[in-house]
Amino acid sequence: MNGAVLRDARDIQQFHVVLTVVDNVDEQNRRALACVYSSETGIWGDLISAPVPSKVPTSLLISDDATMVCTIRPGVLLGDSLYWILSGNFAGILNFDLKKQSLAVIQVPRHILQNGFYNSWIVRAEGGGLGLLWKIDHSFQLWKRKTDCDAVVSWVLERTIELNNLLPLCAIWSQIILGFAEENNAVFVWTDGLLFMVHLDSLQFKELCEPRTISYYHPFESVYTPGEYVL
Repeated sequence: MNGAVLRDARDIQQFHVVLTVVDNVDEQNRRALACVYSSETGIWGDLISAPVPSKVPTSLLISDDATMVCTIRPGVLLGDSLYWILSGNFAGILNFDLKKQSLAVIQVPRHILQNGFYNSWIVRAEGGGLGLLWKIDHSFQLWKRKTDCDAVVSWVLERTIELNNLLPLCAIWSQIILGFAEENNAVFVWTDGLLFMVHLDSLQFKELCEPRTISYYHPFESVYTPGEYVL
């Protein structure tokens, strides 16, 4: 199970909790589930569901484990939607639309599934919208999900970021993405015992610390003063 806590900047007293999970009891009719709690009413809403593909080509199978909402990576808020990584014997993205109160499963590019989907993170694409940052060798590929004038949805490669030309030591060491700061559109990258924050828009980076162990990071990006609204 994974989830997110949301609060409207105009009303600091009220909040919502969105919980998600995948029901694997019936393997032929697997479904993702979401439920929303409102602090204003003090109750949970109705279950919202979406089918999860049950037949996955053998060439695309990443694991024999049951499909689950990835618990080591937090949900990402982009516009009016929350997104989570789905892992197990079906890998993809789970989308919860906050306005429509609807749930959907999004498939990711086939070649990314075949060549290391676990090296990718959900990020904000250039110009907004759903993006996927995929690490391959010593570079990042930034993919964007687009809809054309005929309502056909596809993934498009926006750009490639060469880490060798950006971060020190990357020519000889591997890199691991450890977190994403959605408000600042920045990723946390570990390499050779050093942790860097890389802003995807400007490609400016900052060395943060020398962590003793590799851990996932959950950025805290905004605070408020009592009696004032969050900006």
